[in-house]
Amino acid sequence: MHRTEFFQSITRTWTGLGILGLLLLISPVATASDPAIRVLIIDGQNNHDWRKTTPILKSCLEKSARFQVDVITSPEGGKSAEDWAEFRPVFANYGAVLSNYNGQPWPEAVQKSLEKYVANGGGLVIVHAANNAFPDWSEYNKMIGLGWRGADYGARLTLAQDGKVVRTEKNQGPGAGHGSQHEFPVVTRDVNHPVMAGIPAEWLHVQDELYHGQRGPAANLNILATAFSAKSTSGTEEHEPMVWWIPYSKGKVFTTLLGHGDYSMKCVGFQTIVARGTEWVATGTVTVPVPKTFPTAIKTSSIEAAN
Repeated sequence: MHRTEFFQSITRTWTGLGILGLLLLISPVATASDPAIRVLIIDGQNNHDWRKTTPILKSCLEKSARFQVDVITSPEGGKSAEDWAEFRPVFANYGAVLSNYNGQPWPEAVQKSLEKYVANGGGLVIVHAANNAFPDWSEYNKMIGLGWRGADYGARLTLAQDGKVVRTEKNQGPGAGHGSQHEFPVVTRDVNHPVMAGIPAEWLHVQDELYHGQRGPAANLNILATAFSAKSTSGTEEHEPMVWWIPYSKGKVFTTLLGHGDYSMKCVGFQTIVARGTEWVATGTVTVPVPKTFPTAIKTSSIEAAN
């Protein structure tokens, strides 16, 4: 080989290796060597059956092999201050915190600890009735943006037919509620967001409560998915937010209103969005794949049992 050709060959080889290395660095695909993301699920009080739903949430995270999950269970309702004194989750030990809690207020020390954790860059995931919790905790309401509150509590957000966000101010329109449980289509609204990338434009969710009229500060919401609340199921005839996220200082808060019962949480769509949302608030990237069994626009898809 001529000397010039030799050096050109070497140059091409190193250039190729450099490009390959760069692609590996920016690739969102997790490998077996990636450390598991530590996640803390909080339950213990809820107007929903957390004893059935927490195991499903834990399973749907762990089966991806992306997460290591711990569960902390609060004291039962009505317990004394002494009982609550031992409830001190160490949020800083986790990449993400997932709330399956809707009950009496946490001690102020725990509230301040969560605020600090998220503000410093931690990730918080809110599932279904967890958005009902803590109406008197102002920072929590900023984190969730919209919650199960009366019409006199704050503003409401819906989407118009053209996809534009419509803001309804306090004391106008309905407060929080839901119609009869049923299957309903979920519409992806931000196809470019890492959590929603690769998820169908529309997919059919299993039997669930379709929340409507959620109220709150309604600030800084990035709506990722909606569902139409039909009059035929005692709904509002509006496109209601179902999945969204909010920046809270350096951290991220991800909310899904899906997931009323264990049967609702067995939906492949629900589990995929929870796992991808949890990874995203913890790392800023998403490697959990959209499974081939994901629901279509005309067919639901459920995992019959938590593994």
